[in-house]
Amino acid sequence: MAHKTEDIRNLALVGNAAAGKTLLAEALLYKAGAIRVMGDLTRGTTVCDSDPMEKELQHSIDTAVCHFDLQGRRVNLIDTPGYVDLLGRSQSVLGAVETAVVVVDAQCGIGIATRRITETAIQRGLDRIIVINKIDHGDADLLGLLGQLREAFGPECLPINLPVDGGQRVVDCFFTREGPPTDFSSVEKAHRNIVEQVIEVDAALLERYLGGDEAIMAEQLHDPFEKALREGHLIPVCFTSALTASPNLRKPAIDEECGSCGETTVT
Repeated sequence: MAHKTEDIRNLALVGNAAAGKTLLAEALLYKAGAIRVMGDLTRGTTVCDSDPMEKELQHSIDTAVCHFDLQGRRVNLIDTPGYVDLLGRSQSVLGAVETAVVVVDAQCGIGIATRRITETAIQRGLDRIIVINKIDHGDADLLGLLGQLREAFGPECLPINLPVDGGQRVVDCFFTREGPPTDFSSVEKAHRNIVEQVIEVDAALLERYLGGDEAIMAEQLHDPFEKALREGHLIPVCFTSALTASPNLRKPAIDEECGSCGETTVT
C-alpha cells in the first residue's frame, strides 16, 4: 500500500441537490494538484459526474469516488446524489467513511435531504463538518443561515472561517486570533468560541484556560480538536465558493434549479 491506514482520510460529501457537492470535490482536487483544470458541469467535464445521464442532467445520480494527496495523507472523497428519492444511495456510503461533509447552499439553506442525511450521520457517530457553499451570491443571508444551522444541529456548529468583502473571500479563524473586518461577527470572537469549545474536552487545557492562560496556541488544540469532532462536541462550519475556487473557471452559461427551494441558482 502506498499509504498507511492511519494516513488515510475518508469523507462523504452529502446534502441537498444543487448545493454544489460535485464542484466542491472538483475544487478540492484542483487545489490539491490532482487535476490541472477544474471541470465544468455544463460541459460534462467534472471528475465525479462521469455517467452520460449525469452529464445530460447536470447533477449526480449515483455515488462517485475520487482522491487526492495532501500533507502526506491520502484523502478519499465520496460525492453523493442529493435528491430525496436517491437518498438511499447517499446513506449507504456513510458506513465507509469517518466524516460527513454536509454541503449547504448559501441561498437555499437547509433542505429535507440535508436534515435526513445528517440524522443518519449522527446515528452512525460520524464526524460532521458543515460547508456553506456559494457564499459569493450577493443576496445570501449567511448570518441568518448560520443561526438556522445552530438551531437545527446544535450550538456546536461554530465557524472555522468567516466571509469577507461580501463573500468574495474568507479569513481563517482557527489559526488566526485577529483579522480584517468580516461580513459578520469577528475573527477574534470566532477564534475564542472555537478554543473554548475545544478545550472543554481536555481537562488540562481547560484548567489552564480557566486559570487565566489565554495564550493557548492552535497547535496545542490538535488532539482535543479531533476528540471534539469524534464526540460531536464541535461541528466546524466552513464558508466557501466552490465555483470560484479556480481563476480559470468561467461562470456557467446554464443555471440549474435548486433542488431544495426551486429557485434558480448556479451550481
